[in-house]
Amino acid sequence: MTNLLELLGSDLPVVAAPMSGGPTTTALVLAAAEAGSSGSVAGGYQTAAALAEQVAEVRSSTERYGVNLFSPNPEAVDPAAYAAYRELLLPLAKSYGVDLATTPVEDDDGWQAKVDVLVEAAPPVVSFTFGLPEPAGAAALRSAGCTLVQTVTSANEALQSVEAGMDALIVQSAEAGGHWGTFTPARPPERLGLPELVRAVRAVTGLPIMAVGGIGTSADVAAALDAGAQAVAVGTVLLLAPEAGTNPAHRAGFGEDRGHPVTTTAFSGRPAGGLPNAFLAAYDGRGPLGYPAVHHLTSPIRKAAAAAANPEHVNLWAGTGHRHASERPAGEILRGLAP
Repeated sequence: MTNLLELLGSDLPVVAAPMSGGPTTTALVLAAAEAGSSGSVAGGYQTAAALAEQVAEVRSSTERYGVNLFSPNPEAVDPAAYAAYRELLLPLAKSYGVDLATTPVEDDDGWQAKVDVLVEAAPPVVSFTFGLPEPAGAAALRSAGCTLVQTVTSANEALQSVEAGMDALIVQSAEAGGHWGTFTPARPPERLGLPELVRAVRAVTGLPIMAVGGIGTSADVAAALDAGAQAVAVGTVLLLAPEAGTNPAHRAGFGEDRGHPVTTTAFSGRPAGGLPNAFLAAYDGRGPLGYPAVHHLTSPIRKAAAAAANPEHVNLWAGTGHRHASERPAGEILRGLAP
């Protein structure tokens, strides 16, 4: 059986999860490695050139790391619903002095160019989120020597991943912060706690499992491992670490007691977990499904709010373990989570 920790070079059963959009930096990945853990470069939302630079920087210091890509699995937006949501957002956009796309932007996040980068770099582990990779890309990465790991949110998705020839699984519960990696955002799977979900996946496949979602304590880690995971990945608890690239607005949002995270499609058109704020109070449940079109629609507002360090109009991605996030070095956080 594939040993994920051995592939990643981690002496700890806790590794740093890839967080796209800024929080995962090369400094965070390398800090995890220096602490005896490991991390993954977050390929989502950046250009192939930027990804190549980050991978090269990580490779110059360690041979044990992973890279995460967003698999093309678009949820086409309804044009009329898109236009209606845009109209709702226009006053907020005007307040920030930004324009919103009139036509939905449907893209694949530079999939082929990023696959080409990773075929050349041949990282030990490549993981996929949002859906199964298309066969040609998966085959090219496998031929380059990469171990392929699929993010799943249900036993059914795990079975599809086995059929597609994946080497291992990242089992993600809805307790995770950021995007829920379900293959079917219009029909999300049953919400199960992480240990229960790991057991459900373990019941249908013997593939090695890395568990993620809502981890805040060493007891949470132990529960996931006892349920059948080889390892656990954490993201939310690292967001306030000095090595994280978490923007000031996001950091400020963690400084207030906002209650429990909610699952929303308002920011991106895909289910994602984040803390309540003014944007969600105004728009949660009012926008259409449609990824990546809704992500691109709201992006100018979120970027402007981030630049203004205003937590009320950015996506405050956070999992249920968010109260355990602290302004400590990433390595210290990871070591402290090991049971």
